[in-house]
Amino acid sequence: MQLTSRKNIANTNSPIDYDLYRMTGGERLACIAGASITIFAVGYIFYRSIILSLLLIPFSLLYPGFKTKQIIIKRKAELNLQFREALYSLASSLSAGKSIEAAFRDAQKELSIQYPDDDTYILIELEQINRRIEMNETIEGALTDFADRSHLEDIMNFTDVFSICKRTGGNLIQVVKNASEIISEKIDIKQEINVLLTEKRLEYKVLNLMPILIVLLLSTSAEEFMVPVFSEPLGRAAMTFSLILFALAFVISKKIMDIEV
Repeated sequence: MQLTSRKNIANTNSPIDYDLYRMTGGERLACIAGASITIFAVGYIFYRSIILSLLLIPFSLLYPGFKTKQIIIKRKAELNLQFREALYSLASSLSAGKSIEAAFRDAQKELSIQYPDDDTYILIELEQINRRIEMNETIEGALTDFADRSHLEDIMNFTDVFSICKRTGGNLIQVVKNASEIISEKIDIKQEINVLLTEKRLEYKVLNLMPILIVLLLSTSAEEFMVPVFSEPLGRAAMTFSLILFALAFVISKKIMDIEV
């Protein structure tokens, strides 16, 4: 679905707002169907009742919103990484004595080799910037529009400094180099954090599965012991409370594991 998501966004004629994403009907249906199956399975393990499990399925309608946020976060991270590569290319061209307009054209050509997929976000943005420059728009205006749509701090900060430097006649080469170094450091730090959290993320996934596995194990190995839980009102209430705690633990642990740099 990730590849489909990228193509659906990239193939639109209007500029991309990276804080917005609208799922296609097929994507939304696939999300709801997958979530419905999972919720029904978990509900049946906890209740041993088809009717009660079916009553939980409407919660699957919340999953497309959750998945949309994941897609937005992922594509903004991809764009930030690709923007760093674009800055490397710009700095190289400017150091060779080329104009800023020629540097942007060269960046598009170089990155098209590095990213063969025409739907790569940075290639789309560079193409739009170069097209605006050809239509006699200012580079500052094109970059500002890109920064506003990206909603990324690194790109917005670079655009602000670049615009000031362009107006005051500052050293563009140094500005581009400094920006690429800062973004690289932030990306490297985030990658180091991700490596450190790899084991914890595995533990987080295992711990989230443990309540389900424990209930499944008890219901198969000690059926007599679990009969009151599945048949008595008090047992059903206990299972409902357990599911609520399980959902809260999942949400809280997900927020703890999401560390932004």
